[in-house]
Amino acid sequence: MVNQVSDKSWLRWLTLLATSSTLLCCALPVLMVSLGFGAALASLNYNIPGLVFLAEHKLWTLSLSALLLLFLAWLIWRPDQTCPSDPEMAALCQKAKRWNRRIFWLSVGIWFTGVFFSYGLLPLRQAFG
Repeated sequence: MVNQVSDKSWLRWLTLLATSSTLLCCALPVLMVSLGFGAALASLNYNIPGLVFLAEHKLWTLSLSALLLLFLAWLIWRPDQTCPSDPEMAALCQKAKRWNRRIFWLSVGIWFTGVFFSYGLLPLRQAFG
């Protein structure tokens, strides 16, 4: 029997990449400017024009990565998953499931960080600053 979880390993890496883009578009610029590295941020934006595109379309970036996270959650926790009966293959299947969950939760943390820096930080600074 084929390990169904590891067949979708490309999806977990795609989700991690998509959620990491939320850090690049939303969290990194705020962090760099807050620490006084505005010139370094301007240099990054000049040399990597994709960062400006992500920042200009942060709603789409965050929405797409959220949809990928929801789809990945469905793949990880859907009820019809089975592991092989062979003990060696079953151990590999369980290891792949653990890694899928770890990468998923890392991706969720990255996504929430991007959302916080995009939409939550400024209202908090205005309320308490």
